[in-house]
Formats: sequence, structure tokens, C-alpha cells
Amino acid sequence: MTHKALAALVTAALVLPLTACGADTGSGGGSTVTVTIGYQSKTINTVTAGTLLRTLGYFEKALNSLGDGTTYKVNWQDYATGAPITAQMTAGKIDIGSMGDFPLLINAARGKQLGRPTHLVSVTGYNVHGGLNTIVTAPGSKLRSLNDLRGKKVSTSVGSAADGTLVRALQRAGIDPDKGIEKLNQQPAVGTSALAAGSTDALSQFVAWPGLLAYQGKAKALYDGAELNLPTFHGVTAREDFAKKHPAVLEAFLKAQSDATTYLHDHPVAAAEKVAKATGLPAEVVYLYNGAHGIATFDPALQPSLVSALKKDVAVLKSAKLVGDVDVDAFVDDQYVKRALGPTAYADQLAATPPPAAGEAWSKGSTTTRTFNSPASLLRYVAAHRTSLRAAYVPDATTGTLWFADKAVWVTDGDDLRPFVTAATAQKYIAGHQGARTISYTAALERAS
Repeated sequence: MTHKALAALVTAALVLPLTACGADTGSGGGSTVTVTIGYQSKTINTVTAGTLLRTLGYFEKALNSLGDGTTYKVNWQDYATGAPITAQMTAGKIDIGSMGDFPLLINAARGKQLGRPTHLVSVTGYNVHGGLNTIVTAPGSKLRSLNDLRGKKVSTSVGSAADGTLVRALQRAGIDPDKGIEKLNQQPAVGTSALAAGSTDALSQFVAWPGLLAYQGKAKALYDGAELNLPTFHGVTAREDFAKKHPAVLEAFLKAQSDATTYLHDHPVAAAEKVAKATGLPAEVVYLYNGAHGIATFDPALQPSLVSALKKDVAVLKSAKLVGDVDVDAFVDDQYVKRALGPTAYADQLAATPPPAAGEAWSKGSTTTRTFNSPASLLRYVAAHRTSLRAAYVPDATTGTLWFADKAVWVTDGDDLRPFVTAATAQKYIAGHQGARTISYTAALERAS
């Protein structure tokens, strides 16, 4: 979305009549407060503050447990991207929202600009290397690396984290992100259709679109965002006026988010099934990102490394003239999540590290997955259980990004079998290892058997 288009969207939202977001109604000893939550159901690394949280009903239960004599109503509003959530927040129509790191900065800038400041109050899903964003191309495309994008059409959502990945990746490849490609500013679903129709050469998008298209056989990965080795994340933002008026409500939301995170950690398969049912996404795709060893790590704590990455993101948005200066330190407010989790639990989360990358196999009808410590051991299991297998996942040998085993690029290097998300990373490995070569998935299964 361009700067002018985004400004127009904000202006349009401002002229709409306000609903009773965070408003107190009634008289006497009781009152009613309506809390409006903006979320992105299909941006599945926000599920602990959106789809999964809503499905579990934890927020409603937490509000009912406040015992303050108030009747609470929760209004869930689903959007495809973060931009309309920001527009509605700055219009006073949404109290709490979740979105990606780049949209969060736009949220901060618009809130300050329009006199309705917002604050980043927690994190949902993150990847310390940037693997949540991926550039994909058509299955039969001759494109093999970023260098092949020169002069090509690339669809993305301007101002999104996926656009940030595209810009940074092109810059590292020595390609001007403004002049070196023809960028198409499109919503994810529109860009997906454009890729299928051949009207764009590549698509840079955020979770879960790249994994979905790969799973469906409609795309192959061209660039793994984790190659940037820069953290990317989604988080929860709240209006400052709402937080100050209803701190207990915001803390109840963050406590419920923490409980939903615990549920996801304890029941990753069940969580994937619930999110799949609510969104229409295949559970196998949800699990790719949100599983026990998925691309996303979930913890509400505002990790210093993520805040530091957010500060670096400002320059990308400034170059696109989507924001001016953003005071990230003033935007980040961890007081509510600290109180919601308690100081000890919060400190433990700050000290936690993502689980090590590992392969997984998910059998049909199973409520758990099987974990493997090497690609070869996973492949041996797959070869012996082909008819009963639902999905198999492997981490990229270089970046650690989890990918579908049958969609990975496989390399044989002596007795070793190594999977890669993209052909480009596979070729980089081959260039440094004499005798290494790519083989088909079928050949990899045979070698492991």
C-alpha cells in the first residue's frame, strides 16, 4: 500500500461513526465494556493473540474472572493485513490489534501523527533469522536466485514485513529495489492469483502464503528470508488511551495470550488443527509455521533483540516514505505484559531461546509428531511409512528454516543428505563442497532407505 493510499484509508476511517470500543455504558452498580480486537486470522504467527486465542475463549474467560461488576463483550474483527487495523485503531474503533513488525512501525507513526498514540505491548510469533517471509516463484519458473529478478515483476504488499524482506534482499544482491524490478503493490491473495496467471514473476509474502503455495504445488521458494539473518516478528499493539482507562482489561488479554501460547506449546498438533478449522488453511501448513519445531517461535516477552531489529526496520520504511522518524523506545511498553505474566515468568521468557531445529513426521490420525535428529533418519522413516504419512518437515541445512521435505532441494554430499529451502542456498553449499550435488526427493528417499 502506498503512502497516499494508506493516508486515504486512515482518513476514511476517521469519518466513520465510532463504536463503543472500550466504552462504559449502563448505570447504577453495573456497566458494560465492549473490547474490540483487530486480528489477522490467516497470518498464523499471530494466532496466540488472534485465531487460536479466539477459538479457545481464554480472553472472555479472563474478563469474566475480573470480578469487578462489569459486563464485558468482545468484538473480534478479522483483516487480511495490518494496515486496516491501524486505520481503525487511529479512528478509535479498535482497542487492541496484532500485526507484523513493519506495520507496527506504521501503527506507531500514524498513532502519534493523529493524536491517538499506540504502544507495542507484547510479541506473538517471531523468527530470529527472518524465516517468516519468503519470496516464491511459479513451479516451472526458470528463476533460480535473486539476481534473476532484475527487470522482473514482483508482487508484494508495500509496507509489510514481506516487502521489507524483499527490499533488503535486493539491496544485498546489488539490485535497486525501486528501479531494478517492477514492484506490484498487491494484497497477498491478489498477488497469489497474479503468480498463478503469470502476470507477475515472483511473490514476496509473509506467513502463511509461501508455505501454503508450496504445499499446494503452486509455487517454489526462490529466497528464504532467514538468509538475511535479521529477526522478524509479529506483535500486539494497544491504544494508549484504552490501556490507561482499562489496564486490567489489557492485562487480562495478555494473560490470556500467554495461556494460549502455553496451549500451543503443549498441544502443537491440536492447536494447528484448531487454527486450520477456523481459517480454512491446511493443518499441515499451519504446523509448518506453528509446530513444535516450526518456523515461528511463540513467547509474549518483548525480547531486546526484537526491539533492536524494529529500530533497524525504520530506515526501510523511511526510504519508502511511509514513515518519518519513529521513536521505538517510546512505542514499546512492557509494563502490562510484565504484570500479566509476573516478574519471574517474564524474566524466564526473556532468557529463553528457540528450540533447536529438527525434522518432524506427522502420521495420519496421530495427535503427535515424531522428531528426528538428522535428515537421513527422517527420510528412512518416510520411506517406510509413505502411505500412512500426513506430512514431513526438515530444517534447511544452512538457515534452519523448516520446510516440507518433499518440497525441499536435496543435496547429497558423501554419505550426508542435506535439505535446503531454495535452489540458491543449495548451490551455495555445493560450490563450497567438492563432490556435492543435487538429487531428487525420490532419490534422497532411496539413498536413506
